[in-house]
Amino acid sequence: MINLGVFEGERLVANLRVSTDARKSADEYGLTLRDLLVLNGIDPSGINDVCMCSVVPPLTGIFEELIQTYFKVNPLTVTAGVKTGLQINYDNPRDVGADRIVDAVAAIELYGQPTIIVDFGTATVFDAVSRDGVYQGGAISPGMNVAAEALYLNTSQLRRVELVAPESPIGQNTTEALQSGLVLGYAGLVTGMVARFKNELGEDTKVVGTGGLADTMAKVADVFDAINPDLTLIGLRLIYAKNQPPPKMLD
Repeated sequence: MINLGVFEGERLVANLRVSTDARKSADEYGLTLRDLLVLNGIDPSGINDVCMCSVVPPLTGIFEELIQTYFKVNPLTVTAGVKTGLQINYDNPRDVGADRIVDAVAAIELYGQPTIIVDFGTATVFDAVSRDGVYQGGAISPGMNVAAEALYLNTSQLRRVELVAPESPIGQNTTEALQSGLVLGYAGLVTGMVARFKNELGEDTKVVGTGGLADTMAKVADVFDAINPDLTLIGLRLIYAKNQPPPKMLD
């Protein structure tokens, strides 16, 4: 899923989502985005600056092209060399996904440090920021949707189910059993991983959830200090600001 936001200053005025499809061209995505903006009451010609991050390499160039063509803007793409203000303690800092860095920048700004960020997307990603504001790495596991789809595709009698918690962890039918294993099972994963991270970072570490299933998980895993679905968008705005030249002094 591609998540897009429009800011007026520091205020997020639109949050848009578009399905990821690497087969689409820059023109197809460009027309879709322009139509979505208009439907949300935003004049596409009013977009003055763009900051983006991508963890799907085939789409990075497509979006850079469409932004230049349809919005007449050279986007700032978060890659190695872009100022983030974040020190990264990783064997190879270039291996850290740009979205993980962007989320960490936003979490530090909004919630301080130490911080644990749990992002519920295609993967369930745990990121750790130490007390002195250093990105320490994290953990990656398959996301709930990926796990659910794997069960459906690789078994003959299991079906797709809505990812909501059942009334009891002991399912009385196949649907409830799947929901228990997926939703409550992931709650156990999240609770356990957060506890392990806190053992190293400190018990006062803030825990922030983001991503499409964060609200669902917050209902069954009592570990979160905040749920912020806009964390990545806020991080992009902050990184864009860090990369602008300082204002000129008047004579």
